[in-house]
Amino acid sequence: MLKPRAAWSLGKLLRSLYRKINTVEMQIVRSDEFAKRNVLVLIMAQATIGSQMPMIFILGGLAGQSLSTNICFATLPITMIVLGSMVTAPLLSRIMQRYGRKIGFFIGAFGGALGALVGSVGLYVGSFGVFLFGSLLTGVYMSAQGFYRFAAIDNVSEAFRPKAISYVLAGGLLAAIIGPQLVKVTAYALAVPYLATYLTVIGLNIGGSFIFLLLKTGKKQEMAESILPMRSRKELLLDPKIAVSMICGMVSYSLMNLMMTSTPLAVVGCGYGENRAADVVSSHVLAMFLPSFITGLLITRFGAEKIISVGLVFLGISCCSALSGVAVPNFFVALILLGLGWNFGFIGATTMLAEAYQPNERGRVQGINDLLVFGSVTVASFASGGLMNCSGGSVLSGWISVNLAMIPLILIAVIALVWLSRNSNKKTSATTGQL
Repeated sequence: MLKPRAAWSLGKLLRSLYRKINTVEMQIVRSDEFAKRNVLVLIMAQATIGSQMPMIFILGGLAGQSLSTNICFATLPITMIVLGSMVTAPLLSRIMQRYGRKIGFFIGAFGGALGALVGSVGLYVGSFGVFLFGSLLTGVYMSAQGFYRFAAIDNVSEAFRPKAISYVLAGGLLAAIIGPQLVKVTAYALAVPYLATYLTVIGLNIGGSFIFLLLKTGKKQEMAESILPMRSRKELLLDPKIAVSMICGMVSYSLMNLMMTSTPLAVVGCGYGENRAADVVSSHVLAMFLPSFITGLLITRFGAEKIISVGLVFLGISCCSALSGVAVPNFFVALILLGLGWNFGFIGATTMLAEAYQPNERGRVQGINDLLVFGSVTVASFASGGLMNCSGGSVLSGWISVNLAMIPLILIAVIALVWLSRNSNKKTSATTGQL
């Protein structure tokens, strides 16, 4: 039997332990409530400022085709956007790690406004070079937008992480509706085609940037960052989970860009017109973001690897649909499946990546990831124009070439996932054997 003093000491210890546990639980709850507020702000930003991306992707290739003397370079403006994003991603990641997300997002909005302004000048004077430079500056915004999904998971519980990512990307659903409609209204509103659209993009960036004033950033996890060792870039890239998540993110995003960049050229080239091209791209962007309301829940239940696998299946079926014909329904089905494949593949890859690094490695891993992802997208967007316009003597042969190029990349991602699964099973078996 415990003595009174010992019993009192034990009771005090238990009460203290209870208070600590309760404090931790309340911090988790408050953290998720805090994150939900930021998620709402990021959804608003995605819906407003993010509307510029479908606008630019619809008209970028068409504008390039009208300004360039060589149709093989028609999609070069989109390539320059992605190149700008690739180059600035590591720098923006470091800025956000040091000064906070808000500063990085303001820089992105400024880059988007400046890029649209320079692009407007290029359209007005008919200079392809000036237009390309404006597209490069627009890449600063695209890079910042890519970090919305990472900002959503700062200081959140593991259970809420996949939901936060998918909810933020779901904000693109409104962008998918607003952007193409603005294209229809503004594309020929002025004497110079597409000029009014780019002027509208300037307004979206300036007006939308005020949304970031509502973003609240939490305290840095200073204790974790000071205690935990940081792995080198080589060590991070050799981590199987990080490597495979990056590969799947690269494949999902680059294939989406490869086909989507060529789609307006293919639709218009088949005689269906810019409005039909806008409708097809709009359905594609809807398919990219609409499933986001449930993707996080699916990842929580089935795991990121399985959801990525489903995304790769959608990408494969999309390719088959596009290869089966160039009627309007073929374009719609192919682009809708392409959007679904991107959603499952990219959100799954982002979630899997977020599970593989420590808080102090956040800036380094996210910077490397977006450098590689947007690097692969840069190659895909440049290849898209070359395959579409210069790989055959007709629109049909070019469209077939674009879709055939998707097959080996899908196989690479499948092989990487199978390898990760077997590697994980071996580790599990080894651990079980030791026990």
